[in-house]
Amino acid sequence: MCASTELELDRWLADLAAEPQLARSGLVVVARRQRHGRGQWQRQWISPAGGLWLSAAFSWPPSPASTAAPLTLATAVGLALELEALGLQPQIKWPNDLLLGGRKLAGILSRLRLQGERVRWARVGLGINGTNRVPAGAISLAEALQPNRRQRVFHPQATPAALLPRVLAALHWAQAHGSQGERVIALAEARLLRPSQGWRHGGAFWQVAGLSGSGALLLERNGRWTEVRSDVQAEGQNDAQSLAFNPETSA
Repeated sequence: MCASTELELDRWLADLAAEPQLARSGLVVVARRQRHGRGQWQRQWISPAGGLWLSAAFSWPPSPASTAAPLTLATAVGLALELEALGLQPQIKWPNDLLLGGRKLAGILSRLRLQGERVRWARVGLGINGTNRVPAGAISLAEALQPNRRQRVFHPQATPAALLPRVLAALHWAQAHGSQGERVIALAEARLLRPSQGWRHGGAFWQVAGLSGSGALLLERNGRWTEVRSDVQAEGQNDAQSLAFNPETSA
């Protein structure tokens, strides 16, 4: 247990700042549970035992902005592929959630750490419900894999121990495809949540039309089009502290 995997990762990165192996091997902090996690817009991040709560830093492919994949979407696709291998059909709720049957299973928040014009490393915070209890509007992997479960034993693939290698594989997939923006966006778009009631934006509901080449959400309403962009995913070289970005289990 720790206060926040993001805070722990900050400490590790500070201690190993001069370590040349970091760029090749990366760092991963995993917690059984967190006391003070924070999610998107600094909302409280509920992270009890039974889920997998993780923060990671790893190298990111240096590629032109025109071909680079959005880090959050690349991670979401990597995780979706791992879940599909379990027979599930996840959807990506733009920009950073994975849903099953309209209920939140996992959250991702990420950004790039810059040093001048160079990407020093990518940072990803990821949380996924495993065997833990979840709030309204969310779902655990245990429930998804055993919807009619009556016995006390959880599905073996829903435990944190079984989830960890899948999440690490998802991060590796994102890293390996970081320079293939077009492919990543196409795969994300194929899994994109398109709510029947539309997407609320600017006080009105718009239809989700897809993703732009940069990973922005494309919306259409009465023949009008607009793009919705996620928050800036880069931090400057002079930033001493990072904001907590552990994903949250509640929407």
